[in-house]
Amino acid sequence: MYRNFLRMLQVCLAVSFIFILGSGCSSICADQILSAEQIEPDNNVLRHKLKIETKENTDLFVRYWQKDNKDSIFSTAVSKNKTTHHPVLIHLKPAHSYEYELVIEKDNCQWTSPVANFTTKEIPLGLMDMAVLAESEEASIPDKFKNGFVLTARRDLPGYMFIVNVKGEIVWYQQVNESGFKVAHFTKEGTLLSILAPLSFPTSYGNEILEMNLEGDTIFTLKKGEKGFDKTIHHEMIKNNSGHYVTITLEERILDLREVGGNEQDTVTGDGILVLDKEGNRVWEWTVFDVLDPKSDSNILKDKSDWLHANSLSIDNDGNYILSFYLSGQVWKIDSKTGKLIWKMGRGGDFIFPKGGEFFESHTVHRTDKNDLMLFENGTDKRRSRVLEYTIDETKHTATLNMEMDLPGNLYTQRMGSVYWIDNTHLLVCSSQERAIVLTDKAGNILWRLRAGFIPYRAEFIDKASFFRQPTNN
Repeated sequence: MYRNFLRMLQVCLAVSFIFILGSGCSSICADQILSAEQIEPDNNVLRHKLKIETKENTDLFVRYWQKDNKDSIFSTAVSKNKTTHHPVLIHLKPAHSYEYELVIEKDNCQWTSPVANFTTKEIPLGLMDMAVLAESEEASIPDKFKNGFVLTARRDLPGYMFIVNVKGEIVWYQQVNESGFKVAHFTKEGTLLSILAPLSFPTSYGNEILEMNLEGDTIFTLKKGEKGFDKTIHHEMIKNNSGHYVTITLEERILDLREVGGNEQDTVTGDGILVLDKEGNRVWEWTVFDVLDPKSDSNILKDKSDWLHANSLSIDNDGNYILSFYLSGQVWKIDSKTGKLIWKMGRGGDFIFPKGGEFFESHTVHRTDKNDLMLFENGTDKRRSRVLEYTIDETKHTATLNMEMDLPGNLYTQRMGSVYWIDNTHLLVCSSQERAIVLTDKAGNILWRLRAGFIPYRAEFIDKASFFRQPTNN
């Protein structure tokens, strides 16, 4: 196909030279292409990668569209001032035909190649069962969700990140063979940030950081033992306002616990926070041992192998950190500069709750756009999971429960789980152990349900504008 494409280019170039006459602008660009070939991008049928060689350094990008439908035209990132270009065509549908044209810019001239075409393959059978639409009340689903997407990830081998649409169709995926995606997060820059690890690492723990774009290019990668990454990480991978990588660490201390009935040298496993700069150098770290003595916890002998169990980390509106703990049933706010413990909220914490407004196990604790504090409660005491949202007064240390939504019994999950607002009246909820990702209204009615072929740790919503944002130049 690409040999024919080049021959067609040569014919068109010869014709163009006849009609250009005295104008050398188009010929400067048109004479640049030496070769064009297809590269298989990790056998990913939803991406199409080309390799274009030009005589001189040029700017090059590709315009492409579904065959016989130019209503939606996409463009790749501009490959700037290079002789070898690797444009990647994304947002493709399986088993569809596409047309495209190369656009070359040089010396203030632009030239567009003749149109070429290709056809994508079917989604591999092994992926088809990874996401199945089980329920959809189309008339009740808000337009924002209809036009948006959901990100989730598979921790088993091979590891996958998936993005699906409202129809339950996989519109983007990434596979890794030797590791699972323990955590996956869509950043405000439009990249995918994740923790990876082989099966020798339990549940949400990992030894590799990977950030990539939708084109499949690696933006950042670092493995345990490299630069400032010297500890096992788990449960969270986000960026702060400086673009630094922020994660939860596994921390071990050898402590004398004889005064509480333990041994002279007991190992206590706790948690910490690690911040790495864009090159992977450590710029800040903190541990629970910095602010709390394990001997003050009456359950330390029972819980010493997994003390407190941090499971989510988010950045508050003032730049400080909010860290949630499953076993202690608490949420802490930590000063991101000094490491000082600002407050503890939850069981035995600093906040006063209205009667019946307390929470116990929590996941995905975060501030909402309205500055409320939202969390997913597993509800192991009642075997009923809930979504809770609080308005908190950090000066008076009071918490007002302004939303309590009981999930149906068939969405109870003892571990893991997540919740995020889609808009002011709809929520995206992940019931991990039930392998269900659902859209609900504020009353808890299920409007949309995706059945996953794996245990999803979390599910995040991606709006249309973020998913289809124009790729940056490379």
